[in-house]
Amino acid sequence: MVSKHWKTREILIGIVGVGGENPIRIQSMTTSPTHDIEATVSQIIRLADHGCEIARVTVQGMKEAKACEGIKNTLIQKGYTIPLVADIHFYPPAAMHVVDFVDKVRINPGNFVDRRATFKIIQYDDALYASEIEKIEEKFAPLVEKCIKLKRAMRIGTNHGSLSDRIMNRYGDTPFGMVESAFEFARVCRKMDYHNFLFSMKSSNPLVMIEAYRLLVDEMMKIGWDYPIHLGVTEAGEGEDGRIKSAVGIGSLLLDGIGDTIRVSLTEDPWEEIDPCKRLIAFANETAGVTENKEVPIDRRGKGVVKLKAEDSCIIETEDQWESVLEKKPEWIFFKPQRARVSETRRFSRWLQEKGCQIPLLLHFGYDCEQEDFLIRAAAECGSLLADKHAQGVALEGNYPPEFLHNFSLNLLQATRLLTFKTEFISCPGCGRTLFDLQEVSRRIREKTAHLPGVRIAIMGCIVNGPGEMADADFGYVGSRPGKIDLYVGKTCVEKNIDFDDADERLIELIKSHGKWVDANELTTSV
Repeated sequence: MVSKHWKTREILIGIVGVGGENPIRIQSMTTSPTHDIEATVSQIIRLADHGCEIARVTVQGMKEAKACEGIKNTLIQKGYTIPLVADIHFYPPAAMHVVDFVDKVRINPGNFVDRRATFKIIQYDDALYASEIEKIEEKFAPLVEKCIKLKRAMRIGTNHGSLSDRIMNRYGDTPFGMVESAFEFARVCRKMDYHNFLFSMKSSNPLVMIEAYRLLVDEMMKIGWDYPIHLGVTEAGEGEDGRIKSAVGIGSLLLDGIGDTIRVSLTEDPWEEIDPCKRLIAFANETAGVTENKEVPIDRRGKGVVKLKAEDSCIIETEDQWESVLEKKPEWIFFKPQRARVSETRRFSRWLQEKGCQIPLLLHFGYDCEQEDFLIRAAAECGSLLADKHAQGVALEGNYPPEFLHNFSLNLLQATRLLTFKTEFISCPGCGRTLFDLQEVSRRIREKTAHLPGVRIAIMGCIVNGPGEMADADFGYVGSRPGKIDLYVGKTCVEKNIDFDDADERLIELIKSHGKWVDANELTTSV
């Protein structure tokens, strides 16, 4: 059990306690069509057998809402008590129906009442804004009332990419806007004396996600709230990249003592998400009580990958060596603290700042765990410090293949936005709304476009997660209906209803038309 700095109240999701003195819970989401009861039950059982403690299904309409009764009953008949969660977007009537059968409802405050964002500038005076808030209470209160009556839980889950036009026009596309979007709904819950809910603040950008969750905690502390928090980096992708990106975001917050449930969202089979969750929680357990809750990020700029000479650098291991930095004035500092590495690095970084010392700092950390643990632990520990600009690079040690360490370091620097050396992919994990084989399409597009440094490509299974959730991407590939794909440039749809078989090449043509394409054989390696 993690000794968390940020103490939350306990809520109940079915028979599972979240927050308070409970351990950090693991959750995931099915990828089968929810109306296919047999397939969905099969996936949930497999998730539970792998250690998942909360299972979510998409409920986009009444057909899926009605199917949840059969899903829940079948699970009970088979002896599985894992809580069932309904994921709601755009359609409150589905929430009102499905709450009869599930243990928790997840609503997105960006689209539960407000229509899909158009990203247009709209002037909201105070009177109009107040009327929109009244509309939220009018449409949301019936669901809250039913949750109270049936003793159901709720997650108010903000996504960075699906903020409403109203929120963005007043607060911007910002972490503060994310928090305020959730608080508008939470105030309705509190007004009705309903407290069995938790928050989430997800983004595909780990840095935005970290900032949003920290701001959420700060704002709750100011007003005396203590609701539990679910952590996740949305649309993280697959493989090593997806695990690193998730570990940077989730791990940074767990090391700060923030988080009551987690999900590592991967474009893989749902049960593949459970192992990295377990490793993240185990690492947080080991380091509990060692790291600090929060430090103000220091605005220092990373320099990517460079070749270093021994005479140009110095290694700092203990505090009594700190002053030597000011005397030697090296070009680089290798920081190798003997204990409490995150808090000690933050302390040393602050000390350098106070001394007016701008010498770049490299994290010279060693690891002796198995390779899968290294990937999670180093991404969480080093990623936390890199994301906050307490360090500008890494020099990692361990009994691992040199090529693996090198590639991991590059991927970590890209995940923390300190270096761009390859294409960045934003891809959703898939769910019952997905309109094509997401894993296969993601693999195929990666093979064709992975050689474009500085380009971000989003691969989204449906129009619920796109275009909003891919707002950080340069180009987007989105399932619009069965057999059809929409292509985006930024937030703008530029080609609609492309035949699935033609979509890959049309995406490449789109990238070329914007001057972002280079042939792979023309590239020269520079790192």
